[in-house]
Amino acid sequence: MSQPPERHPVDQLLPPARLGLLGIQHVLVMYTGCVTVPLVFGAAVGLDTATIGLLINADLLVAGLITLLQALGIGRILGVRLPVVAGATFASVTPMILIAGEYGLPAVYGSMIAAGVFGLLVAVPFARAVRFFPPLVSGSVITVIGLSLIGVAAGLIAGPDPAAKDYATPSHLALAGGIVLLIVLISRFARGLVAQLGVLLGLVGGTLVAIPMGLTDFSSVGHADWFGVTSPFHFGAPEFPAAAVISMCVVMLVIFTESTADMLAVGEMTGRPLTSRDLARGLAADGMSGILGGVMNSFPDTVFAQNVGLVGITGIRSRYVAAVAGGVLVLLGLVPKLGEIVASLPGPVIGGAGLVMFATVTAVGVNTLRKVRFEGTNNLLIVAVSIGVGMVPVAAPTIYHAFPSWFQIIAGSAITSATLTAFLLNLLFHHTGRRGGGTEPDTREKAEPQATADTVSH
Repeated sequence: MSQPPERHPVDQLLPPARLGLLGIQHVLVMYTGCVTVPLVFGAAVGLDTATIGLLINADLLVAGLITLLQALGIGRILGVRLPVVAGATFASVTPMILIAGEYGLPAVYGSMIAAGVFGLLVAVPFARAVRFFPPLVSGSVITVIGLSLIGVAAGLIAGPDPAAKDYATPSHLALAGGIVLLIVLISRFARGLVAQLGVLLGLVGGTLVAIPMGLTDFSSVGHADWFGVTSPFHFGAPEFPAAAVISMCVVMLVIFTESTADMLAVGEMTGRPLTSRDLARGLAADGMSGILGGVMNSFPDTVFAQNVGLVGITGIRSRYVAAVAGGVLVLLGLVPKLGEIVASLPGPVIGGAGLVMFATVTAVGVNTLRKVRFEGTNNLLIVAVSIGVGMVPVAAPTIYHAFPSWFQIIAGSAITSATLTAFLLNLLFHHTGRRGGGTEPDTREKAEPQATADTVSH
């Protein structure tokens, strides 16, 4: 009698105890990056602690659901069925802040839903046309994502009002600087999982120091429930301004670029190379995160590079480990009291940790650009113009004030403008007409794994 074929390591179910511990490790590695997005967004748009806590719970809940979807899949429609963990992406933060300022929060979540539908519609074409988003484009965009958010971190450290008495006080700057130093020391001298948790430990250490400084207020934690589900459309019925929808659709393309690189990397690590159909299912799950995020007051998700690195470090290829991580995230998202605790962290503490994370995003973009051939091509010009156009609204936030509001939302987002510029210039120089005058193609650019904008130093 013939033996049944052995399961691929990706499909193997590990012993329960080991499965649980490995799943929790994945959550610890990505937790800080995931919750930083609602913390930064909430602070930037002036939400109170209770509302930011609501965003954190919604963020964890949706991240858990999308992680389960990616790991387990639904038929031939959704989910890449690999050990990947999804979480909120920094790429959406700046556009969401701009949309909130111009149109309000209902427009933020309406445009997110529209972008999610757009993602579902273009998942298959994008998977087949991934060559139009090489490291030349993604590296430029990721660099701009990090650079554009450093100012947000600085604002959290110094305070929102330059006229306030406690604005940029030396004690606040020293606290943030101490957190940066602590993260550096942990990364330098710690090993294994502790080294991977440097940012999380920096947040905890900074909060402990902030307590005697009188910067913490956990009074709202006692009033929060132990169990609860975020109500859909908390900020009202969704709205769909055209400029906001276009901006978030561009963000969805950025998310697709990030996730594509990481899913390809995991496919190679696990010995299960992806087909375009596999990739399309994974990208469709990202699109679904936009719809779920818009309904549940959360954020679009991408595949987290931290967890891709963890797969490489541990060598554990079972997708059920990621499914356990998704289940843990769902449970955390159902505990409002936890969201309140995280939301009560002081601005200088969040800003200090965020400064490291956002600067790391920039470094990841630079590292991605190392894959690009610059000699004998116009690629240096493409990168320069893309970053320059993207950084204009960061350096001069009111530069487009004389233009219509729809133009301000699109061009005023560093990420949106950099993405459109890099994409169009790449088409112009490498995919249209005859290549002359030093515009030969990117022969060094390959479809190799690259880190994403949500990378924290491993």
